[in-house]
Amino acid sequence: MTAPTSATPVTPYATLLGFTRYVDRTGPTKATFVGGLRRQRASRHGFNPHGQFVKALKADVAFHTGGTHLAQVADLVKPRWRPLYEALVPGATRWLHSLGEPAGVDLAQTRDALAMLGDLPVKINPQFGVRYADGRAEAIRLHFDEAPPSEETTLATLHLMARHMDAVLPHAEPVLVDVRRGEAHRMPADVKPEQIEQWLAGEAAAFRAIWSTAA
Repeated sequence: MTAPTSATPVTPYATLLGFTRYVDRTGPTKATFVGGLRRQRASRHGFNPHGQFVKALKADVAFHTGGTHLAQVADLVKPRWRPLYEALVPGATRWLHSLGEPAGVDLAQTRDALAMLGDLPVKINPQFGVRYADGRAEAIRLHFDEAPPSEETTLATLHLMARHMDAVLPHAEPVLVDVRRGEAHRMPADVKPEQIEQWLAGEAAAFRAIWSTAA
């Protein structure tokens, strides 16, 4: 396969993480952020430092171990990632305990979906799902940043997950977990989905326009 060059067209595209970080920005920082995403896409570079952390958290849910895997994971990663993992484990453990008795919660398989916001494809990719003994299910997206998720980030994430829940995890509720603080965010009861849809459509159109000019 030929490597992308400066002349290779790079189709506008965003992950759920990238798009929700974009809507949280204002003014010139939006353009700077989209330009960075475009360059990363063109170079095909990217690394997820949270991979082993997510595996440990999923293992604790799947095997009903209540935090055993989380307690060990910081010692298993490379030294450069240890401070990050040590900062994440306490909050993640609190959230895990908030689910109730470990035996009453199972891991549920989620699937990725592709959302179209106007002409902008956005990859909807929760990390995993949980299913409770009473049949309720939640699709979980994890927020790892040092700052708590803003209202814009939270609404955009939950709305886009809910919009495609039939593909992601049928009949589940979308949940954004603020890992460092161990807090779960759910869609407020008084939101108007049509207003969020209109807002995100405008953000997506601006994203595409910035992407095109960042070439």
